[in-house]
Amino acid sequence: MNQVIIRNISRKYGDTTALQAVGFSVPPGELFGLIGPDGAGKTTLFRILTTLLLPDSGSATVCGFDIIRDWKEIRTRVGYMPGRFSLYQDLSMEENLLFFATVFNTRVEENYDLIRDIYVQIEPFRKRRAGKLSGGMKQKLALCCALIHRPEVLFLDEPTTGVDPVSRVEFWDMLRRLKQQGITILVSTPYMDEASRCDRIALMRSGHCLSIDTPGAICRSFGKPLYAVRSGRMYALLKELRTYKETFSCYAFGDSHHLTLNPGGADDVGALQTWLRDKGYTDVSIEPIAPGIEDCFMESGDRNV
Repeated sequence: MNQVIIRNISRKYGDTTALQAVGFSVPPGELFGLIGPDGAGKTTLFRILTTLLLPDSGSATVCGFDIIRDWKEIRTRVGYMPGRFSLYQDLSMEENLLFFATVFNTRVEENYDLIRDIYVQIEPFRKRRAGKLSGGMKQKLALCCALIHRPEVLFLDEPTTGVDPVSRVEFWDMLRRLKQQGITILVSTPYMDEASRCDRIALMRSGHCLSIDTPGAICRSFGKPLYAVRSGRMYALLKELRTYKETFSCYAFGDSHHLTLNPGGADDVGALQTWLRDKGYTDVSIEPIAPGIEDCFMESGDRNV
């Protein structure tokens, strides 16, 4: 049986649609990612699944229990780490952990094996107030508190936002180890590069799920040739490429522009190079590249506009 089942969940805030008929399921032991920018609906969906918010329509079950009828049961079976640090800042790390263990009627010793790998990294600072911790240490403490009652499903809302790159990598390594212990994990992130660390992902934008599949399958479904275009005048080049009659999409990606051409049009790189040369771009390089998750996200958005 799937640990999480979502059926056409919708939610509005006034005239703003946060979620529109979102639906998918997550089997036991999967590391599932919600990938999308701020405003995509990720936090709203997590708050609904953790029984903190009611949907306007649709239904969902977590661990086999209905999110509305069985909210008390669900709260004992899930762990939730919100995007904003929400522990008691005036309490020490050690006191926060003891408090959450008490709330769930357990003891730190009972489930210490689950958090050991995480807690040993922050244990030297166990007497320090939570409000004085670095961003990475706060996230590790929050994860320990979310795990202390050994939840069946763990919800992590943008756990690496604002965290340094080294701590981001360490955090995802910790999630992999938790997954190996049988915990089902749903994690949201605005960072496209983190998508490859998930078993499956849902690309979200403006309350809609654009695609749901494994990261590899989503990349393979891109559907059209993709080119990296470079020149000494990158900003001017971007504007020129967007005026080219055969351009379908063109976005700035690091040190290059990622370009796709119109489906069914003249997919002729030579013609594009000639056109750019006539515009005064004599140093342009155009090379085919494999699409990444961010390319697929942008392409899915264009397709669903």
